[in-house]
Amino acid sequence: MKILNAMPPYNLFGIEDQDYEKARVVVLPIPYDSTSTYKVGSREGPHAIIEASRQVEFYSEELNRDISKIGIFTLDELAPDFDSPKKMVDRIAREVSLILDDSKVPLLLGGEHTIAVGAVKAISKKHKDFSVLHFDAHSDSRDEYFGTKYCHACIMARIREMCKSCYSVGVRSTDEESARKHSASTLYMKDMRAMTTKQITDRILKNTKKNLYITIDLDVLDTSIMPSTGTPEPGGMLYNEIKEILKGVLKERNLIGIDFNELCPIPGIVAPNFLAAKLIYTTLGYAFKD
Repeated sequence: MKILNAMPPYNLFGIEDQDYEKARVVVLPIPYDSTSTYKVGSREGPHAIIEASRQVEFYSEELNRDISKIGIFTLDELAPDFDSPKKMVDRIAREVSLILDDSKVPLLLGGEHTIAVGAVKAISKKHKDFSVLHFDAHSDSRDEYFGTKYCHACIMARIREMCKSCYSVGVRSTDEESARKHSASTLYMKDMRAMTTKQITDRILKNTKKNLYITIDLDVLDTSIMPSTGTPEPGGMLYNEIKEILKGVLKERNLIGIDFNELCPIPGIVAPNFLAAKLIYTTLGYAFKD
């Protein structure tokens, strides 16, 4: 018996009768934040995003279609491995590899940003010619932090070992060594303020390949609209700005995987959770045209 007036199912966007075989996008929630060094709580991010996403309207007035029809399937949450950050990265890589083997596009929900390392490890074995587009307030390029190379502050150092074509956008906090090494592949927020969204999009397209993995740390957004992060940094991007950039980039690029991470929910404040869910939904609409 089906209950009348029931809430939407507990999956990303509350999709009824989700079908793995027909899905083009497979969602992997990862409630993990073992290396967080400022405010902990991003392990609650996947649940908060899924909960908020069940309120997102399927019909997009911007795109004039039901984006959910591309086929989206949400897996069960991936249990954290607390033995070591390296083992957690390997666990994520194995799970993402299974998604890729089924010719699906993985969408990871963090959790801390370290989840991206596992995803790119799997992507790098499947795709030999791709770029990583990194949206973040922080460069995350330290070789080691707090005694581990597998930390949220080291993710781009590890990713660059697997992918030589990486481009960071929205950075406004970095250490001196990272700035010296990686400024040529970084678009800093201080420079973006004088640029149009089209100019930013063109810069990204100039520095990325056709196949694209996107990793989005939600702290790239300004704290006025995204206070719910573990490492907030003022002076960030606004919602319509990042939307327009993603729209322009995905018009020209083939999305092979994506993650959204570092949502650290604040009790009683749901707007940032819904913003994240709506951004994810709209981004999928840009990436998949039919």
